[in-house]
Amino acid sequence: MESYKREFIDFLKSANVLKFGDFTAKSGRKIPYFINAGEIKTGEQIAKLGEFYAKAYFEKVGNKPSVLYGPAYKGISIAVSAAVALSKNGLNVPFFFNRKEAKDHGEGGVFVGYVPQAGEEVVIVEDVITAGTAIRESMSILSGLENVKVIATFVMVDRKEKGKTEKSAMAEVEDEFGFPVYSVVDVYDIIEYLEEDAANAENVERIKNYLAVNGAKL
Repeated sequence: MESYKREFIDFLKSANVLKFGDFTAKSGRKIPYFINAGEIKTGEQIAKLGEFYAKAYFEKVGNKPSVLYGPAYKGISIAVSAAVALSKNGLNVPFFFNRKEAKDHGEGGVFVGYVPQAGEEVVIVEDVITAGTAIRESMSILSGLENVKVIATFVMVDRKEKGKTEKSAMAEVEDEFGFPVYSVVDVYDIIEYLEEDAANAENVERIKNYLAVNGAKL
């Protein structure tokens, strides 16, 4: 396993972002592990997370500027931290996020922060994709922006789960909307990491059993 992947999984565990047990995903699936960016609660932690997203951005998008969009609520802090990390590495990009309900006073509207202009490109930053539900919600919200193009989505973990078909949810999002979805690590990286310690055998077995039913076949 690449060293940065191990470092990232160590970070997720130490911040309690990666948990094992019985959980229900936004898609309604019962899952044996959970990725919760809401557990990141300190300046040091969110700064570190932003650095990982910035690293992934430079690797996949390069120095090309875009506008970062963080879906409410967990995507908000990710967008802010990623924008800060990018700026420290010479790429100053604007960011914005949405409100759950449109505001009818003050500046009004559903968006907070920079509002992309026609012709500008947007990168969505999320915590995780399970069935693609959250990304489709984001695309519905962003459709209100005139002539703005989403060029990529970045998430912490690719769960490698099937969506509406036998394809992975991430692959379905790519097919449906025409942009790539990138992740820092995937569930098989997590399994490899866990298998290095025999004490994790039960969690490994539960994740593998889950993937046998819900894992993408294509």
